[in-house]
Amino acid sequence: MNGLDRLLRESIFVTHRDMEPIDALRQYFGFNSFRGQQETIIQRVLSGGHSLVIMPTGGGKSLCYQIPALLFDSESDQESEASSGSDAKTSITLVLSPLIALMKDQVDALRARGIAATFINSSLSREDRERRYAGVASGKYRLLYVTPERFRKPEFLDAISRRDVKLLAVDEAHCISEWGHDFRPDYTRLREFRALLGNPTTIACTATATPDVQADIVRQLGLEPDDVTMFHEGIDRPNLTLIVEEVWGDDEKLEHILAVNQRHQSSDGSGIVYFTLIRTLERFSEFLRKQRVPHVCYHGELERNQRRRIQNEFMQGRCPLVLATPAFGMGIDKEDIRFVIHGEVPGSMESWYQEIGRAGRDGRASDCVLLYEEADLTTQMEFIRWSNPDAEFYERVYDLLLHEKEKVGAFGLEWLREKLHARQRHDHRLETTLGMLDRYGVVEGDWDEDSIRLDVTGPLPAQLLDSDHLAAKLRRDQQKLLALVQLIRHDGDKKEFIHNYFGLAYRSDNVD
Repeated sequence: MNGLDRLLRESIFVTHRDMEPIDALRQYFGFNSFRGQQETIIQRVLSGGHSLVIMPTGGGKSLCYQIPALLFDSESDQESEASSGSDAKTSITLVLSPLIALMKDQVDALRARGIAATFINSSLSREDRERRYAGVASGKYRLLYVTPERFRKPEFLDAISRRDVKLLAVDEAHCISEWGHDFRPDYTRLREFRALLGNPTTIACTATATPDVQADIVRQLGLEPDDVTMFHEGIDRPNLTLIVEEVWGDDEKLEHILAVNQRHQSSDGSGIVYFTLIRTLERFSEFLRKQRVPHVCYHGELERNQRRRIQNEFMQGRCPLVLATPAFGMGIDKEDIRFVIHGEVPGSMESWYQEIGRAGRDGRASDCVLLYEEADLTTQMEFIRWSNPDAEFYERVYDLLLHEKEKVGAFGLEWLREKLHARQRHDHRLETTLGMLDRYGVVEGDWDEDSIRLDVTGPLPAQLLDSDHLAAKLRRDQQKLLALVQLIRHDGDKKEFIHNYFGLAYRSDNVD
């Protein structure tokens, strides 16, 4: 490090060391005051305490680790460098995030504020990843975002070993728990990851966690309950009006969608209408087109560039109405979403709550409308079945990948489907199985409709061969859908029902 670089670096550290959290909030994020428990959480992190933060969507969870990343006292870094020369380790905050799109949006926002942050994931070219690894190793970044699967890569482990990980932030922490609604197997290795990093101060953040999930998060982190301070801000959003409408058929659904959209036409805000199935989304898009209602459509079968363009149009307010599958919204931080409509029943209480949480982040009144048609439950029950293959199905897929590699590579998913369920062409258990094998590190490579480029790299894990374990997960998923149906049919205060589901006390005056 030359003299000028060192001078600049040390002057930055002095600035950060002299800052208080409120100073960083004002300088970097443009806010004059903290919300709720944010400042208390930040002070807890800065003092080296572990935290579990449960805060409503849009409540400002990310600031609880972003500000400490800027404020950690770097005096020890300077002393270490003075005594050890270029081998000294500088501090960094490592953020584990499950979604590539989400981490890119957060990093873009941080960099726009002049904060040295980056992400490393599979969306980057090999050259870009290597360049960022080198930047991490050299002390270039204060925050690094990765998925937990990145810990499988030796080059990542080498780069991060050259830094002093002051803080490990686990975003979307419900993914840690098999009791959660978006389980990621690599999250269960967090105890191991923390040990590799030197057991740093840890903060886990989520918007939705039942008591079972809360306990499992702490356990998976390798911490004792007494080691972790819980910050639970409740889940109530007083500005959100929850509306359930029982409907029969497309005509009634369309009538409600048009009415809600019309009601908010003069609000200068935006709206999202969620559908489970792409074909249903496209059908309602045609209905709206005939009614001359401007809108865009977002779903997983669109090309990546097209999805990005649509998302940008929505974020910039050029098209205020989007019809979307649940893939849309992760990483969306738009303050003026005035309504979220579910045109089909979601799969669980947790997923529904997260999706309606995108409404009204500016604190203004917003509508969350669930259009309930009993026939839609059949779709969600099929989805639950597809997302829960049994042990025999896992074994059959594994055997074909292992012993029929040439045919699998030559003929792709269609050939595999024929071998697995010839008369059920719309069965998606194969996609679930390939995804789980990838998440557990059993296979490496990629696949699409046209070809499969997968190498089997390990045995099937015990969890995927345990029939009792798989059956218990299926029952939990079914119970989550049942809970949402019970909410829909609940005649009393629906917010009270939601609080009870998440294990929280509730007062009718909206004070948690």
